[in-house]
Parts: sequence; C-alpha cells; structure tokens
Amino acid sequence: MINIIYKPVLHQKSFQELTVDELYELLRVRSEVFVVEQNCVYQDLDDDDQKSIHLWLTVANKVVALARVCPAGTHMQEVSIGRVITTERGKGYGKRIMLYAIEAAKEHFNAKKIDIEAQEYAKGFYESVGFRQSSETFMLDGIPHIKMTLRL
Repeated sequence: MINIIYKPVLHQKSFQELTVDELYELLRVRSEVFVVEQNCVYQDLDDDDQKSIHLWLTVANKVVALARVCPAGTHMQEVSIGRVITTERGKGYGKRIMLYAIEAAKEHFNAKKIDIEAQEYAKGFYESVGFRQSSETFMLDGIPHIKMTLRL
C-alpha cells in the first residue's frame, strides 16, 4: 500500500474574489465548528466578511484551517483577525493560518497593531504567535473571551 502525503495549500482571497462554492465551504466549516461543535447560537454573518481577506488551508481539497482578516474600523477599531478555525487539531494548521493572517494584515491593511477577541481557553495558542492579553475576561455569545493584541 502506498501512503500519499498531502501538503497544505494556502488560499487567500477578498470576499469579491471568492467563488460561490468557496464561500459556501468557508461558511459551512464556520457553522460546523462555532455553532454545532461549540453549541453556540450566534450571528456568524455579521457584514464584516465583505470587507475582509479570507484565508484557508486545504489538504487533499479539504479545509483544515481558516481565518479572516478585517480592516480597522470594521469588526474592531484596529485591524483584527477572527473566525480562526482548525478542523484537524494537533497538526500545526492553526498556527500556520494565524501566521499567514498576520502577514495578510500587514500586506493588505498596513497593520501596525492587530487585535483579536480570543476564547479564553485559547490564550496560550495566541500567545505562541505573539499576541498578549489586553483586557479582562468578558462574555461574548455565552463564551468567556479576552481581547489580545499583537504590536508589529
């Protein structure tokens, strides 16, 4: 038997560049993780997608990680990264997509500072890519969150 090893492929597009099938798949994965897996009823479609850069990794044409980068003044006052998901945990895809998102924030929005609203349990993950806690814990959609900031 032959073992085929697939390498992750990065995709990066503005909302306007997304195909209908790509948009559907990104929204499907977001719903699968944030709504179903985390059992959290919230409004995912928040009018920020249209202004954002969307990044995702695929392995063998399956989405394994995604994130969106929002310009300053949309989701947050500063440039922000959100909707960060990995569908296959423990393989480094989350860190990879975050590093790509940071680069996209600099490239597309000239970010000098990036803010995120992180689920509190993921603080260590975001610290591993340079973010630092910048608020007390607050509840967002019934889940404890903290604001974290990366200064570039």
